[in-house]
Amino acid sequence: MIIQKTESSRLSSFDKNNFNFGDTFVDHMIICEYEDGKWGDVKLMPYGPLQFSPANMTFNYGQACFEGMKAYRDANNDVFLFRPEKNFERINKSASRLAMPEIPYEVFMNGLKALVDTDRLWIPQGEGYSLYLRPLIFATSEMLKASVSYKYMFAIIATPAKAYYTKPVSVLISDYYSRAANGGVGFAKAAGNYAGAFYPTHLANQKGYDQIIWTDDATHSYFEESGTMNVFVRIEDTIYTPPTSERILDGVTRDSFIQLAKKNGIEVVVDKIPVETVVKAHKEGKLKEVWGVGTAVVTSRFEAIGYNDEKLMLPEISDEDSFAIKLKHELVGIQSNQAEDPFGWRIKVEKGFTDSLAK
Repeated sequence: MIIQKTESSRLSSFDKNNFNFGDTFVDHMIICEYEDGKWGDVKLMPYGPLQFSPANMTFNYGQACFEGMKAYRDANNDVFLFRPEKNFERINKSASRLAMPEIPYEVFMNGLKALVDTDRLWIPQGEGYSLYLRPLIFATSEMLKASVSYKYMFAIIATPAKAYYTKPVSVLISDYYSRAANGGVGFAKAAGNYAGAFYPTHLANQKGYDQIIWTDDATHSYFEESGTMNVFVRIEDTIYTPPTSERILDGVTRDSFIQLAKKNGIEVVVDKIPVETVVKAHKEGKLKEVWGVGTAVVTSRFEAIGYNDEKLMLPEISDEDSFAIKLKHELVGIQSNQAEDPFGWRIKVEKGFTDSLAK
């Protein structure tokens, strides 16, 4: 690894009590370039802008995918990643679907650990805080031709993170717009998936809702995802969540919630969730909770669901009785090294790891 550390850290200007998620970046970034059929050296370098031509093929043809993951710092200043192998598998699944070269394991993992090790003091300590990591792959060839690029860049950038949603949100069930379709790229974290979701979400915002519950593209009869999150529904004491598919992202937090629920003896049904089933359960008083899960948010509880011009208010439920909150607390406890990790999900990043890789 080629290591070029900054001579002027910006850490002293960072106030963990006064920052916005996603617009404050740590001192360094990871860069690795692909050309002539192979990936080059991994570089740790000061964070900053990169120069690209307007003819860059990412801007014109959209070859780009990314991951979202977090690192945590405990009271002893030890730093941990959470299930990074899942993100490694998924970014390569996304890259393959977009006709981009896969990232070698060592490039991905060493890059992650080096960045987290170098900028570990940027990870705020305390409940709800973490370091959000964004690995991404994108085309860099300069060519106005609708074809695959012959040059690519792998990068990892990072931003300190805090609680994403601080209160329950209201969501609108989509009966027209779709996030993804069979045969498409819904299962991949393709950049264009998010661009296509912004306009329908804006329309939902105008109606007073925070997010959308995406439904299947063919009939709009089944729950699929919510905003940028996987969705869970609790009817009485059973949790339901849609199976992953060509349209639904295989979320790391989703999988973790399923495993934690089963560990706690909670029945989990992974199957299609008909919209009418949820509406019926609401009318019968059996719908207890609906929530979304994802890396950035961890858990977002819903207070209301919009459907057919109705606003279905969900019952108020205490944190002690909430499956969503119980599972969130257990997950965060594992991630932040405040609880035992029976699954082996937590990966410690040793201090000095970066220097051990220096060329």
